[in-house]
Amino acid sequence: MTRFLLLLFVLTAPTLSHAQKGKPEPFSLAKYPVYNGPDLGLTFDRTGQGTLRVWAPTAEALRLRLYATGEGGPATATHELARSTAGTWTLALPAGTTGFYTVQATIGGQARAEICEPYAKAVGVNGRRAAWLNPTAAAPAAWADDLRPQPGAPTDIVVGEVSVRDLSADPNSGIQHQRQYLGLTEPGTTGPGGVCTGLAHLQELGLTHVHLLPTNDFAAIDENLPPAPGRYSWGYDPLNYFVPEGSYATDARDPAGRVREYKQLVQSLHDHNLRVVSDVVFNHVADAGTSAFEQLVPGYYFRHQADGSLSNATACGNEVASERPMVRKLIVDCVSYWAREYHVD
Repeated sequence: MTRFLLLLFVLTAPTLSHAQKGKPEPFSLAKYPVYNGPDLGLTFDRTGQGTLRVWAPTAEALRLRLYATGEGGPATATHELARSTAGTWTLALPAGTTGFYTVQATIGGQARAEICEPYAKAVGVNGRRAAWLNPTAAAPAAWADDLRPQPGAPTDIVVGEVSVRDLSADPNSGIQHQRQYLGLTEPGTTGPGGVCTGLAHLQELGLTHVHLLPTNDFAAIDENLPPAPGRYSWGYDPLNYFVPEGSYATDARDPAGRVREYKQLVQSLHDHNLRVVSDVVFNHVADAGTSAFEQLVPGYYFRHQADGSLSNATACGNEVASERPMVRKLIVDCVSYWAREYHVD
């Protein structure tokens, strides 16, 4: 039986400790029921009907707005979600539904910001609207036949940490898809003097595992703008945990395209006997106040000081409260999803 080795670099050290500045604010879990089902976010049945389930136990109402595009333009439809079990809300839309959607909660009588719900699996440009899209349908040729390389002995593991952007950014690299996922699918590329570049360079190093710096959707890069030296981020400012970053795709406006191209990257590395390690940042987000977490369930996903201010042991402005059940669930669901949908090792 094939053994599966799941290597995931998760930056959670501060999330496993108490807030390190002052006395933490007391927090009661009593009003936050735990939902244990496998279907948070958007799921599809065999007929193509999509069902959205969102956890927002303190909300008085939850509504979905559909849009034709990933940003700008008026809503084409508005739907109220129905209250369901364990603090969740649901809405089913028929097969053939397309476009983008946001979710907006009413809490304490006030409508909060429209957001891309936390379990969104595909998004539009800059990750502000989720796409009504089944990511399983966005697959490259022979994706079902993709096989993880045999892991071998732990003592034989050689890991190389790389940035998708940096590895193919040099204009003399001989790589066509520079700064993109597809840049790591081009075999045999060389630069000046015949030096190996990109995928060929990873192979000549004798690596067994390629550790990708964060490739889930992050906030720092404006995906509407072309690449430039000043527009740069390692990706340690997470925005959407279940979605590939758009600035590495050939077209950030195409939600299916970035899903497909990420799978092509993984498929290419596997075809060249390289296993894929994904670096994911779960101990903080890009901005707590505007995050989907805070807009849907205020106060739950982040640690606070006794005076109500955000704890900041991460030195990134906020701390994700991984000791709380629904935060732990999201982390586990996310790791499992990348292993299942994208074949990350």
